[in-house]
Amino acid sequence: MNARDPNPPMPGDAIEALAAYSRRAWDEQIVPALTDYIAIPAKSPMFDVDWARNGHIERVVGDAASWVESRQVAGLTLEVVRIEGRTPVIFFEIPATKVGCDDTVVFYGHLDKQPEFDGWRADLGPWTPKLEDEKLYGRGGADDGYAIYAALTSIMALDAQGLPRPRCVGLIETCEESGSGDLPAYLDALRARLGRVSLVVCLDSGAGNYDQLWLTTSLRGNVTGTLKVEILTEGVHSGDASGLVPSSFRILRHVLDRLEDSRTGLLLPESFHCAIPASRVAQARATADILRDEVWKRFPWACGADGMATLPTTTDPVEALLNRTWRPTLSVTGVDGMPALGNAGNVLRPYTAFKLSLRLPPLVAGHEAAVRLKALLEDNAPYNARVTFVPDGRVGAWGATGWDAPALAPWLEKALDAASQAHFGAPLGYIGQGGTIPLMSMLALGFPGAQMMVCGVLGPKSNAHGPNEFLHVPYGTRLTAAVAHVIAAHP
Repeated sequence: MNARDPNPPMPGDAIEALAAYSRRAWDEQIVPALTDYIAIPAKSPMFDVDWARNGHIERVVGDAASWVESRQVAGLTLEVVRIEGRTPVIFFEIPATKVGCDDTVVFYGHLDKQPEFDGWRADLGPWTPKLEDEKLYGRGGADDGYAIYAALTSIMALDAQGLPRPRCVGLIETCEESGSGDLPAYLDALRARLGRVSLVVCLDSGAGNYDQLWLTTSLRGNVTGTLKVEILTEGVHSGDASGLVPSSFRILRHVLDRLEDSRTGLLLPESFHCAIPASRVAQARATADILRDEVWKRFPWACGADGMATLPTTTDPVEALLNRTWRPTLSVTGVDGMPALGNAGNVLRPYTAFKLSLRLPPLVAGHEAAVRLKALLEDNAPYNARVTFVPDGRVGAWGATGWDAPALAPWLEKALDAASQAHFGAPLGYIGQGGTIPLMSMLALGFPGAQMMVCGVLGPKSNAHGPNEFLHVPYGTRLTAAVAHVIAAHP
């Protein structure tokens, strides 16, 4: 006699009921709530130093908390947790409906946003929500204001069908886009209330396409900070001084040559690299077979001098996936000390400052990398110039460490694929992400036995952080139902 399957396939009527519940919730409740959310410029503290006085973060927290409480879920309790001098966190908990289950599922998301950026379409804007062709445009809807709404809806969908589930907890922060510097203090304060965490559902990630459920298998770490080269106390006539006073920009280029091969983009110090696990290479090959050239064609390439589109660093889809997930990369994301072109006179500028973003492989520790980077850039300055690199974050806690997912438990692997087949009609996809979610490395240390379902709505051309960011509403709808499907399979 065969033993009874502890996780039998979900019946077709239950699958359709979850899908229908999710569709109604998105159409009637989530899209209107996100429309209001997008209109609020709740920029992360790194980009709004007066965030507390301006009140935008407080407003989105209040709106989200009120929405959750208005759903009147049986047994739900919610608290806006506050620590003096830090951004607030929403913490909600809902008791289990599965008899004898003392495990906890933690749902994670954030409500703070990246700054405006330029280049938005004339009829769009970061704080001007617009629903067009089933895409909800505006800053933060996809990254990832939708998370708290989708998380609660997935729980409500299960309860509406009488499908038993574990205890569920929501942890929604407002400092993620600034590196989650406030989150460790809240994790320490809430640790006892989190309970026995067996599954984390993080809704702040991406998707390789909009045709299947995608599980994030790794995240890069990140070190950000300001590199500044000062050579004079004030600007001087370039005709008088050039050739004698070295250019601060040239010195800065020279310093960056220690870090990066400008011809290839290769990061030179070996300490910023790590060995790529064989399993991740194999997954990259499988994902490349699905996405093929869309791995690089998804980006908005400019046209070159001959009218042809510019090209990526590689058109090999496997190498492209590994480059953006397991190899370190330097980006310059901002500049200071340079006047706008219309105001650029013949002046040799006194300083040049770059905002650097160094993406790190998942297995390289963020703080240690920041310390090494600071020493590399500042030591032995050319011409004895004043060269400083100031990492972002609190002293002693610079940088964010990446994350490599633990091996999937058999029940979760089965449930994820079943959810993808049921709600997307395609098998589960596996993909590493080039971005950073600091919480994941924190939770991996604090709850080493927990399973991780990291996923999200940031698919092709959704353009988080840039202009014309959008949330693909049908994908968000199906993802919500898929999350409910997986939670129902929790053993």
